[in-house]
Amino acid sequence: MDRFGEKLRALRMRKRLTLEQLASALGYRAHGYLSEIESGKKIPTAEFVLRVARYFSVTTDELMKDELDICS
Repeated sequence: MDRFGEKLRALRMRKRLTLEQLASALGYRAHGYLSEIESGKKIPTAEFVLRVARYFSVTTDELMKDELDICS
């Protein structure tokens, strides 16, 4: 789970989204929470992980298990 923020950033950058755009797409009013998750300052909630997985069409395992890579 330590790499969740890194993976989130990689997925966001792959789609060329700003933090603000992703926050809006995921139903958040501001991007601060996402920024803190990407930087590793906050641990995401289970609901957030599910939203991200659905939005980017990846599995929760790919997001949460550090040994799995999503950047291939």
